[in-house]
Amino acid sequence: MSDYIIELKHANIYQSGSPILQDVNLTVSRGEFVYLVGKTGTGKSTLLKTLYGELPLTEGEGMVAGFNLRELDWKKVPYLRRTLGVVFQEFQLLTDRNVNENLRFVLTATGWKDKKLMDEKIMDVLDKVGLKSKGFKMPFELSGGEQQRVDIARALLNSPKLILADEPTGNLDPETSDEIMTLLFHISKDYGTTIVMASHDYIVVQKFPARMIRTERGRVLDNASISIE
Repeated sequence: MSDYIIELKHANIYQSGSPILQDVNLTVSRGEFVYLVGKTGTGKSTLLKTLYGELPLTEGEGMVAGFNLRELDWKKVPYLRRTLGVVFQEFQLLTDRNVNENLRFVLTATGWKDKKLMDEKIMDVLDKVGLKSKGFKMPFELSGGEQQRVDIARALLNSPKLILADEPTGNLDPETSDEIMTLLFHISKDYGTTIVMASHDYIVVQKFPARMIRTERGRVLDNASISIE
């Protein structure tokens, strides 16, 4: 097994037929925490969408969690997604059901059938994100930080090897952002989960330092010491 959970070689990445990133060469090790930084519109979200199979990789080589992105057709995408967790800036919770039922919906959609095991898994992930007592709350009854914790709990349901987080602190106040970042670093360190987090919030990046990758002028620049002016 490769030590890398993400490997891209000479990958050219497109969206709607337009070239976004060229000649991307990138490796991310298992258990690593990596920031994906760069100005708005430079391709951060496009790169993440390619990694979780929403956008096809048609040029170059790419492996994510053991899946070959060049061979990934629509039938294989759900299997890739079961090995990943995705956290969005917009919480995307179902507003007509409580927290438990939001999580149960995902488990059912990914093939879980045993109700007892589903209940145990839901309690487990809510405990990990500090929301064990909030399962019967509706989304509108939760703060923004609590909703983001539910989103992270949802990403943890299938014990992912890799979490892709797209601006997860973008809609949060500074104190709540710190709480979410502490939680993400805890998940990475204690469970060995690789996390790739897109962010344009350099205050967060400075406060919680880790390896940085930058998207800039159609390129992906990989340098842990990139300045963040």
